[in-house]
Amino acid sequence: MQSFKFRRSQIFYGIAIFTILSIVFSIIGFEYMDEQEFAALDPNQPTEAPPGKISVVVKIRARVLEVYNDDQLYKKYRIAVGKSETPTPIGEWNIVWKDYNWGTGFGTRWMGLNVPWGTYGIHGTNKPWSIGRFASHGCIRMRNKDVEELFEWLPIGTPVRIEDRKVKIARNLKNKSSGADVVALQLKLKELGYFQGRADGLFGAMTEEAVKAYQTEKGITPTGIATKEFCAALGI
Repeated sequence: MQSFKFRRSQIFYGIAIFTILSIVFSIIGFEYMDEQEFAALDPNQPTEAPPGKISVVVKIRARVLEVYNDDQLYKKYRIAVGKSETPTPIGEWNIVWKDYNWGTGFGTRWMGLNVPWGTYGIHGTNKPWSIGRFASHGCIRMRNKDVEELFEWLPIGTPVRIEDRKVKIARNLKNKSSGADVVALQLKLKELGYFQGRADGLFGAMTEEAVKAYQTEKGITPTGIATKEFCAALGI
């Protein structure tokens, strides 16, 4: 009887160990395949630096970073972007500093953006399986080998447009306001032809004049303040 119980215990522990190992290897395999699937785009994309004027567009919903050469699409990369509670900031930014091995979790390269309300950048990662997901604290994550390539291509000052995330306007916007909601206002006014500046999230004199111009043309008292009702009328 004891021999039977012993054998049963061996079988039980053997099954348990096998199950645990199967789960572990499945997770590792899934993460590896997931990384390959999300990171792999067209294998025939160029590997040489763009010869012309370079710009970058980050499409949050698609989780894709696009490199443009003289305003023509040149190459795409899979990326990870911010989670819903820590979103990647939409707007029109520039790369303002570059660094190697910037810190734990930032991979092998860092390219900082001039977002005025926080520290955001394009960087590598020690979690390659997160590529293709809404996973970061707002930065744009790339596989290390991808960001290393891009690091060599993008000079300081490279324009980076981040788009596709709809921002809810929950306050009145006026001179000295700042944030992603101001970016949404600026982008809309630019689309309508009233704002000619950069959508940088800072409500300054140029944004105020654009709001006044729209208000005047629509027969609204030109206060220069974009109320929640005003923004709703704009469709934002």
